[in-house]
Amino acid sequence: MADRRLDVRGLNCPLPVLKARKQLAAMAAGERLEVLATDPKAPADFAELCAAAGHRLLASEERAGEYRFLIERAPAG
Repeated sequence: MADRRLDVRGLNCPLPVLKARKQLAAMAAGERLEVLATDPKAPADFAELCAAAGHRLLASEERAGEYRFLIERAPAG
C-alpha cells in the first residue's frame, strides 16, 4: 500500500523521474510512493533512480502500456 500517489502518465523522460524525485524528497524515510507512468523508458529510469538514491523499488509492473512503480523512501543521509 502506498502513502502517496504520483500520476505522471502522458509525460516523457525526464519529467516522470524528476517529479518522483521531488515527491520522494518531501517524504519521510519508509514512506511509500506509487507512481503511474506511460513513458516506455520509465522502468529503466526508475530502477536507476532507486539504485542511485538508495530507495527500494518494491514493485514494477506493466499493463497495456501503463507502468506502476511502488517505491519506498530511503533513510535520509
